[in-house]
Amino acid sequence: MNEPVTPSEVDPVEDAPEPRRREPVFNLPPVVLAVIGICVAVYLLQQYVLSESQQMTLLYDGAFIPVLYTGQYGFDWFLFSRPFTYAFMHGGLAHIAINMVWLAAFGSPLANRLGTLWFALFFAVTGLASVALFWAVHPYGEAPLVGASGAISGMMGAAARFGFRTDRSAGKAAFAGPVLPIGFVLRLRGVVIFLAMWMIINLATGLVGFAPGADGQIAWEAHIGGFVAGFFGLRWFDRRWQAPEWETTDHRT
Repeated sequence: MNEPVTPSEVDPVEDAPEPRRREPVFNLPPVVLAVIGICVAVYLLQQYVLSESQQMTLLYDGAFIPVLYTGQYGFDWFLFSRPFTYAFMHGGLAHIAINMVWLAAFGSPLANRLGTLWFALFFAVTGLASVALFWAVHPYGEAPLVGASGAISGMMGAAARFGFRTDRSAGKAAFAGPVLPIGFVLRLRGVVIFLAMWMIINLATGLVGFAPGADGQIAWEAHIGGFVAGFFGLRWFDRRWQAPEWETTDHRT
């Protein structure tokens, strides 16, 4: 005859372990994936779909050509769009591959920090700053400027203002902490070394024209324009910014 078993006599049942969440293969923010997707689509369109004459038309209407902004060639509506569309065009496989790798590396934590809208605005403004400096240096230049490296340089400038600190506690990497004051950033050894190496590499590849696997000359002016805009203008886009301890009015210890 079976006797009833009291709850205290029942062996405790261990909780089944929760299934481990699988990390996505490409753990990139949607806005970064969108930019990469547009750049890749435009490149494939240029290389495998358009005829040679159509490629030239797309290059003329989409790339940034400084001399068109001197007033010598009249007006066309693409004057308003070229300073933005040029960033989605690339001159070769090495060019787009390098840019997309750097975009994923620096754009992902910045997009996770700023959010989709402010990241998109940051991308547009730093890209615009890139062509502004490029035009200032080469106002009568006829060579078309293409590539997202100006805006990506802006993302590197933004990363320096965070001291390259990232937070992964939310399951996705994002730049952490407040935007550091410029004077404080310039006292960080790691940041200063990065800035020095970045400047030397840009000047060397731009002035000497040496970039393994890349066609054409490196537009170092555009890189510097984007970097400066990202470095000095980040606070306009970072809506989560809070004053660090050294900037508060209460200095009690």
